[in-house]
Amino acid sequence: MLARKSIIPEEFGLPGLASRLPRKPVFRDRVNKARFIAKNGSCNLAHKNIREQGRFLQDVFTTLVDLKWRFTLVIFTTTFVSSWLLFAMSWWLVAFAHGDMDPARKNETHCVTDVESFISAFLFSIEVQVTIGFGGRMITEHCLAAITVLILQNIVGLIINAVMLGCIFMKTAQSNRRAETLIFSRHAVIAVRNNRLCFMIRIGDLRKSMIIGATVRLQVVRKTTTPEGEIIPIHQIDVQTESAVASNSLFLLAPLIICHVIDKNSPLYDLSAMELQCSDLEVIVILEGVVETTGITTQARTSYVSEEIQWGHRFVPIVTEEEGVYSVDYSKFGNTVKVSALEQELEDLFKSETVCVVQRNV
Repeated sequence: MLARKSIIPEEFGLPGLASRLPRKPVFRDRVNKARFIAKNGSCNLAHKNIREQGRFLQDVFTTLVDLKWRFTLVIFTTTFVSSWLLFAMSWWLVAFAHGDMDPARKNETHCVTDVESFISAFLFSIEVQVTIGFGGRMITEHCLAAITVLILQNIVGLIINAVMLGCIFMKTAQSNRRAETLIFSRHAVIAVRNNRLCFMIRIGDLRKSMIIGATVRLQVVRKTTTPEGEIIPIHQIDVQTESAVASNSLFLLAPLIICHVIDKNSPLYDLSAMELQCSDLEVIVILEGVVETTGITTQARTSYVSEEIQWGHRFVPIVTEEEGVYSVDYSKFGNTVKVSALEQELEDLFKSETVCVVQRNV
């Protein structure tokens, strides 16, 4: 047994931990529970029975940006082709009404030269809207209707170009693309650090360009029941991190270990090693900051379920100094090592005091 005045506070010593352990076996039915946030940061949430679908059309630009690439490309192509066909019909009607297609008036003044069929009107429509001129077809100053159609097509074409090209640019420059190079450790660990029991994860940035004003937020999501009997399926509990207390933001120059002290105010305080494996909690990690090169705010997310939290482990060092330069070995980014003496003694105590039976329903 450890002495009362050991390297850890009394509340985390073996007598204190033993007092918090249940003396009876713990039985818990466990189903294949879906996680709220996937490891890649995507939200595992389905929206059903939305009656007011018109709300999405009130913000068309955001709707286009949120669509998948295949739908965006289909809309992009359909919009341009439809506008070309629409104004091709307008040019054909102008030419037909003015009599430009009558062979008997071949030597008379035309609204648009060399527009003798719908195909030639379609080609002229493309030349006008995308400002490609091959020199054969052109508008003349003798037809007011043709001048009006020319002005309208240029205005409509500029609007379509602005919306469609802006949508394509926003999709290629979306902030979640930068988040692909913000990485999290595969597992979270719980171990004693600085004489305190801590929940720890490791974060890193693969790019040399910095994330300015980076902040990390932790939330514990679990199903809870209020004293009044109300069931809250997604109860979000904010978790205080050590970095948030010390400063306002992180300097993410090299991989950092984010630490949450498991004290009396922590939602993890009442959980032992075996109880943690039986719980259905999920720890969500949110990393936010401003991309240095673009000035766009980005956000990277991940989560850790109980099976991905290793009790009694700590991360191995990955930053070394080589010839006056600090080097980061990302091959060991997610590697953990078991804490020897203290962890073994705690684990033996938990095994002797608690029995956890997990039944998986497939």
